This record gives sequence, C-alpha cells and structure tokens, in this order.
Amino acid sequence: MTIRVRRVAAACALGAALTACGAPSAPHASRPAPSAPTAAVSRPPTLAPGPAGLTPVFKNGPRVGGKTVALTFDADMTADEGPRAAKGEHFDNPQLISTLRTLKVPATVFMTGRWADEYPAEARAIGRDPQFEIANHSYSHYAFTGDCYGLPTVAPDRMKADVERAYTAFKKAGVPNAMPYFRFPGGCYDRQALKTLSAVGVTAVQWDVVSGDAFATDSDAVAQQVLEGVKPGSVVVMHCTRSAAPATERAVRMIVPELRKKGYRFVKVSELIGATDRHR
Repeated sequence: MTIRVRRVAAACALGAALTACGAPSAPHASRPAPSAPTAAVSRPPTLAPGPAGLTPVFKNGPRVGGKTVALTFDADMTADEGPRAAKGEHFDNPQLISTLRTLKVPATVFMTGRWADEYPAEARAIGRDPQFEIANHSYSHYAFTGDCYGLPTVAPDRMKADVERAYTAFKKAGVPNAMPYFRFPGGCYDRQALKTLSAVGVTAVQWDVVSGDAFATDSDAVAQQVLEGVKPGSVVVMHCTRSAAPATERAVRMIVPELRKKGYRFVKVSELIGATDRHR
C-alpha cells in the first residue's frame, strides 16, 4: 500500500512512443562503410559504500553550482494488493506520466516489482522513454525495518532477494536499464538493512522534500508544501498511484511552472548523484 511519508528517526524521514527509425542504405556504395567503434556503455553514477561497506544513502544533491531539483515518484503496490487491483483499484497513474511528458520534466520512478508485474506495458513504456529512469522500490513494498507505518516486514535473510526480485520483474516487463538505486518502502531503514543490501551494489535514495501527496486530496496544499521546501539539489518524494495519491497530477501542473519561474531545472536522480560525486 502507499504510505504517508515522514522522516524516520535518526535515519529517515513512470506509453513512451518508441520510434523505429533508420536510413535507407546507399544503393551504389562500392563497399560497405566501415563499422563505427562500439561506444563504451557508461555506468550510472552511484555513491561509494559508507563506513564498514554499508549501502550509501543519498538524500539531496549539491546546494551550489546551479538550481536543480529531482521529482521522484513512488509506483507503489504491495505484494498482497492483487485482489484490490482485480476489483478495479488503480495503482497506476498514466495521466501523471502523460503530464510529465507534456511538461518535458525528467523524473525518476521508484517502482515496486509487484507494480511492474501488474502494469508491464506501462513499466516498459516508462523504462524505454529517455525522459524517465526506473529505480528499485523493492518487490513487495514490505518494510525493511519494524514499525514502519504498519507495513508487513521483510525478514533480514529475504531483503536481498526481494530487491533482486524487483529487478527481475523489471526485465520481465521489458525495462532495459533499471538504475542501481533503491528506495526503502516507507523510507524506513536501519544499519542492519544497509548492511544486508551492501551486496546488491545499490545506492539508497531518500529525499529532503516531502510532498505530502499520499492520500491527499488538496492539490494546492501539496504544491505549496513542495514549493516551500525545495532548495537547489532537492529530491522531492511524490507518488504515482491514482488510488492513494489522487492529487499528485494536478499538483505537478502547478509545481513545475512555478519552480521554472524561480530558475530551477528538473533533472533525474542520476544527475544529482553524479554531481554529488564530482563535488567530493
């Protein structure tokens, strides 16, 4: 289920139109053109492991060097919510994704594997659209600590498998390059969770601006909260679920032009992480 986001003590607090294009071959070429050199595949930026090899945690980008902000959207669906979807509850929000495309806003979607299983065509379209990047929000959307908004919990010996199962679900849906970023369900984590996930090689991504869109019905209030909280390098947490965050799409239509008036440029989380690494 989608949860209300809050800061957790001490540690815590989105089809794409794919265009197939190709130039016709020259009819009178005397010999084949030489092959172009193979371009090196660049690895998405990540943060170095923390002390004792713990999974690194990213909350915001540099506060200097430009006014950038990353809008992030959690595509939540908990493993046991299949019956609710079967009865017609919508855990997706295609209108939100369409609005982001229309406004030309890059964004990072933290998707659960269960969501990708339920909406494979949408997951594939988002994942193949260069405007977006898909990151991992676990498979089950079960908590990685106890006492996390009433979510069921993942046993420590199943945490790594749960994250890896989400990546498998993305591949099955046709997402080509899911990012090595992970957002803990509810934003809840502790040292044990960071230690357990170190073998996966991900950067844990939190936020520094809570939109308050979970279960909200007042788009104006959501927009105001974001606009008042954003600073250069901010990561904003929002949701991509119609049933549990019905005000988000309208709020985004208010947030984007206002931040652009203030000189902000929208980026994906990967750009902020890359900038953070360069500033070290």
